[in-house]
Amino acid sequence: LKKKKGKNIIVFYGSQTGTAEEFANRLSKDAQRYGMKGMAADPEEYDMGELSRLSEINNSLAIFCMATYGEGDPTDNAQDFYDWLQENDDENLSGLNYTVFALGNKTYEHYNAMGKYVDKRLEELGATRIFDLGLGDDDGNLEEDFVSWREQFWPAVCEHFGVEALGDESSIRQYELKEHPDINMNKVYTGEIGRLKSFETQKPPFDSKNPFLAPVTVNRKLNKGGDRHLMHLELDITGSKIRYESGDHVAVFPTNDPALVKRLGEILGVNLDTVISLNNLDEESNKKHPFPCPTTYHTALTHYLDITHPPRTNVLYELAQYATDPKEQENMRKMASSSPEGKALYQSWVLDASRNIVAILEDLPSLRPPIDHLCELLPRLQARYYSIASSSKVHPNSIHICAVVVEYKTKTGRINKGVATNWLKNKVVTDNGYKSTVPMYIRKSQFRLPFKATNPVIMIGPGTGIAPFMGFIQERGWLKEQGKEVGETVMYFGCRHKNEDYLYQEELEEAESNGVLTKLNVAFSRDQEHKVYVQHLLRNNKEELWKLIHTQNAHIYICGDARNMAKDVQTAFHDIAEDLGNMTRTQATDYIKKLMTKGRYSQDVWS
Repeated sequence: LKKKKGKNIIVFYGSQTGTAEEFANRLSKDAQRYGMKGMAADPEEYDMGELSRLSEINNSLAIFCMATYGEGDPTDNAQDFYDWLQENDDENLSGLNYTVFALGNKTYEHYNAMGKYVDKRLEELGATRIFDLGLGDDDGNLEEDFVSWREQFWPAVCEHFGVEALGDESSIRQYELKEHPDINMNKVYTGEIGRLKSFETQKPPFDSKNPFLAPVTVNRKLNKGGDRHLMHLELDITGSKIRYESGDHVAVFPTNDPALVKRLGEILGVNLDTVISLNNLDEESNKKHPFPCPTTYHTALTHYLDITHPPRTNVLYELAQYATDPKEQENMRKMASSSPEGKALYQSWVLDASRNIVAILEDLPSLRPPIDHLCELLPRLQARYYSIASSSKVHPNSIHICAVVVEYKTKTGRINKGVATNWLKNKVVTDNGYKSTVPMYIRKSQFRLPFKATNPVIMIGPGTGIAPFMGFIQERGWLKEQGKEVGETVMYFGCRHKNEDYLYQEELEEAESNGVLTKLNVAFSRDQEHKVYVQHLLRNNKEELWKLIHTQNAHIYICGDARNMAKDVQTAFHDIAEDLGNMTRTQATDYIKKLMTKGRYSQDVWS
């Protein structure tokens, strides 16, 4: 770590969807408020072997905002740091002061595994924990967990370093606005993620910093009825050198709803075509701009900024000064405070009402912030991940996506639309030569078919959870065609009504009739008086399942909703093991845990 002039607080973030990075930025801003010098840092950009040198800086402190991704894994940008922590037993970090705030979700098996590991490991290597590990739960209220932790954290830091805990309450700008009235438009970003003009001249390799523009070749509605829109898309990756395996995820970079962007411009009375840069006031910072600059407000609000999620409390706090009505200003400050009534107001008025920034501006008529400050504060629009619904053995040049369009009415009567799914829905395939494209890259996963084709597989994927299993079924069919001996292949699918949302019905029934699927079990939850779900079918077939698992080395795969389905399915397996394996409850749960460690019980779940 090059000694940045007078920086004594460095906030490292392990972030997959941007939240940990947001929290890190907020903490480094806080440091300034307390008269210290802070900076947020991506561990991927630093040689973490230099960590011990932080102790050479007076009153230094390393804060780690660490998210957990997937099945208890580090985020992509913290993978090297994680490996380094695991491999270096002789590292001496005495003299390093640290604290960790962990970001996770209680519905997952490995709740906050990464944050807990970093916290424990740094102590093992001799570092000094100066404040307790904070655990954020995104299944509850992550924002509130963070605010409460941070509120106790800073007084403790001030006490530790013997500095006055006089937080400066004023708003601190991180970037300054520069307008470019006469700029050559060739120098202006129009939505590219990394290199300028990277969407015009595409160069492999393609990854999160350099996505590939894949043409959409198929976009069809999967369901035959009902009020939802389930869709199947195919992306063409010919000539991109992109490789994928069944079970991987495809990441796509969506854009915001043009009507929402337009409305924001109208409310703030701004010409959105103005070309601007936001330049970091801290010249030493690695992060020169909050998003690619120079660009227009229109591009920033369309491609780079998240305008649909309910804003976090720091955004409300920083914008409060612009509300000319004292009551509105007071309420905004209250919502950003840690008082019980403030937290309750934020929960009800912002979160429960699903108010995005546009709704907030509409409902607080005296709040008209400068658009550049708003753009500085809004989080980055993130890539969205989908389980790939095809096999590269069968479709080497095509990636299939299965998704359901998100659209719901909020408590204020507004219609909220999911950013990525509505954007994908509108990617029409035309025959007039115009190609709709999707910026994408592949994220490798641990969700893999067994190495030995003879191992039986049990796949459980209700709803759009069917996606990776379409790839698995294609692959098992291909292996059979190659003359390989293939073990039993069992599918458990579930949907609401047989004649409405039975996804891929033709393909599944064909796979069953030609023997690729040994058994197809489908639960239609609403086609009879009582609800029937996949876990009920599992219990009905417990004898044959137990035989596959206990004596034939079957691999179990679960994809779909984490909050209810994955839990209920796991409970069903606990019951089966207890029942047919003559085990106590504890032995049964341990048995399934062991399958997980052996890679025989894999989950690809989301909440």
